[in-house]
Amino acid sequence: MQNIVILGGGYGGLKVALGLNNANLPDDVQIILVDKNPYHSLKTEFYTIAGGTAADRDVRLDFPQSDRIQYVFGTVSKIDIENEQIFFSDSSRVVEYDKLVIGLGCEDIYHDVPGAAEYTNSVQSFSKARKTGTAVGNLPAYRKVTVVGAGLSGIEVASEIRESRADLNIRLLDRGASVLKAFDPKVQAHVHDWFIKNGVEVIHHSNVEYVEKDGVCNNGVCFVNDVTIWTAGVQPHHLVRELPFGKDRYDKVVVNEFFQVPEQPNVYVVGDNASSDFSPSAQLAGLQGERIADILADILNGREPKKPKDIKLRGTLGSLGRSDGFGSMFQQPLTGLFPRWVKSGILWLSKRH
Repeated sequence: MQNIVILGGGYGGLKVALGLNNANLPDDVQIILVDKNPYHSLKTEFYTIAGGTAADRDVRLDFPQSDRIQYVFGTVSKIDIENEQIFFSDSSRVVEYDKLVIGLGCEDIYHDVPGAAEYTNSVQSFSKARKTGTAVGNLPAYRKVTVVGAGLSGIEVASEIRESRADLNIRLLDRGASVLKAFDPKVQAHVHDWFIKNGVEVIHHSNVEYVEKDGVCNNGVCFVNDVTIWTAGVQPHHLVRELPFGKDRYDKVVVNEFFQVPEQPNVYVVGDNASSDFSPSAQLAGLQGERIADILADILNGREPKKPKDIKLRGTLGSLGRSDGFGSMFQQPLTGLFPRWVKSGILWLSKRH
């Protein structure tokens, strides 16, 4: 048997598995998908778990069942590139591969801020988002929540907590002069106005110096705080950072036009782990996964793989609670109820795909 091992059942890894499952592959090809959870997590919706506005079951999907796909659920502890083996921290099992797709996702990056790793909550995994939601939900009335980072994740987390808990005092620390610096000024202004109207304090030009159990110190001022949520940047999974491959300045693996590692062409990298001209997103990972599936299908059938089509992103959408949103589609800025409807529609379709 030829083992095609996919590490990570996120947006990219799942697209690879589905694409290969639907391809006409030789009978001796076995697809093995490895994930720490026995379900596909809708990571773009983790902010709802943190805010307490959705149940766990609302943001996860059962993996598709197929005779072609074998699932291994466990936490990967080592990727042995030399011997082409995968090891697990919670099992003595060893999975061998002929071709490997790495899509392990990302982790928080703390920028060497003392106390950030120890005393902040996260939304970068299902279990961490659940823990964050519990911490916020258990707060007594009128307590304080600080969200560090005003990118897409920080905006959605802060607004969702406000949607869930009108009594809490919410503070958003923004490193720049405006929230969502990568978006159109119209979008920035709309989000800024939403926070003002909904009583979320935004502090610009922030520089978090250290974090304590009960506070955040920013530009020499220490805020007493009950829950601190870190959304100030991500980095590739630590196992990916340890691999002896060429990396870009963000520690992502440099790949060729076929998403292969040049030093080891039987290894493919997708999503947050792969160097790209685009910012990390579920949409990007999914499109890369579709292309990797096509490339592998050609190779496994003895054909010369076609050069993949250029990736064109449709845009980015974000939510401000249940009835407001923002984003851009086809380079056009969008604000208000319409982008929120579109985001909900995309989620509805993805759950039923």
